[in-house]
Amino acid sequence: MNDILFVGEHVKTYRVQWHYHQNWELVYCTGGAGAFEFRDRERLEYAEGELVAIPPQVWHMNAGQEGFTNIHIVMDDPTFPKREPFRVKDDVEQHLREAFTQARYFYLSDEKKKEPVLSALGSLIAALISMRLAEHTYPEPVEQIRNLIIKNFDDPDFELDEMIRSLNFNYDYLRKLFRRELGMTPLEYMTGLRLRKAVNILLTMEDREYSMTEIAERCGYENPLYFSRLFRKHYGCAPSAYAQENRANKAKDSEETKRYGE
Repeated sequence: MNDILFVGEHVKTYRVQWHYHQNWELVYCTGGAGAFEFRDRERLEYAEGELVAIPPQVWHMNAGQEGFTNIHIVMDDPTFPKREPFRVKDDVEQHLREAFTQARYFYLSDEKKKEPVLSALGSLIAALISMRLAEHTYPEPVEQIRNLIIKNFDDPDFELDEMIRSLNFNYDYLRKLFRRELGMTPLEYMTGLRLRKAVNILLTMEDREYSMTEIAERCGYENPLYFSRLFRKHYGCAPSAYAQENRANKAKDSEETKRYGE
């Protein structure tokens, strides 16, 4: 539990290809900024002083236009309260960064009997992350909107604006509060969930081919043309082309797993 299995470091990097690990991966950004993309989960943007934690066997890639540097740790069975990918900010004193730096030093060092130190650092890192998670909660109206979107996003009859206006708060205030807390509007949040569901369908429909109308409806869109335009705007290609490209990349993904996976 909380055992550090591997510690690595990226000098300035712009892209890490799709891969996954058999254990948790913890990535602390020491410089720059970027974003983690997942095949069936919400995108996580990050900047210097933030950490992204990724569970076992979750496909992900990491990219940043301006480049990023990081220290990344693979950890066995950490005691986190969450089992999905998440992001946390370090505290002002940067205790997490110091712990990651120490873990990198001892992992690479020839120090005798370093295993107990690495074990203690693993427990410290897990405890610090859990403490940071416990400190952050969304304001009640933001959490209410978020939960309602998650529950209803794939229902074509779900009226997002109507739901927000039904709450006992000013409409513009709620939109601004939601954007401040999550970095996007409620509509952008719902669109992200819908498009990620579309990606998941496209990547798992080898046994059955769905029509574009079926995929759009299953993701909450009555108009397949509008759905296709949104998908192309977000991913740079049509849904059908996305599915074909990812099928063709399966062999490449396997090679990347061997290269980056633990």
